[in-house]
Amino acid sequence: MNQSVLPDRIKWNDRGLIPAIAQDGDTGEVLMLAWMNREALEKTLATRDVTYYSRSRQCLWTKGETSGNCQRLVSIFLDCDMDTVLLKVKQTGPACHTGKRTCFFNEIEV
Repeated sequence: MNQSVLPDRIKWNDRGLIPAIAQDGDTGEVLMLAWMNREALEKTLATRDVTYYSRSRQCLWTKGETSGNCQRLVSIFLDCDMDTVLLKVKQTGPACHTGKRTCFFNEIEV
């Protein structure tokens, strides 16, 4: 799919958002889940610097702009329902604000 038609193909939720899963492009490790609006997606596609939408602050934020822990877009995929994006990224430093490599470090025993 051509990236220029991507925003129009997405099934945005009622708030104009889509969940975005960041995955290490080399290892396949899931790094984090965040949200994107159309502007964040378009900025990410234009610059390759991954930009998300903060639901709490209601503004865009480019990953690593203050911490230096940047994500560079390698490739992007839509799921089968067209309502979630998978971002394969080149991660610089930890992905989580806690300093952990991934946000998924709280294992639940099953």
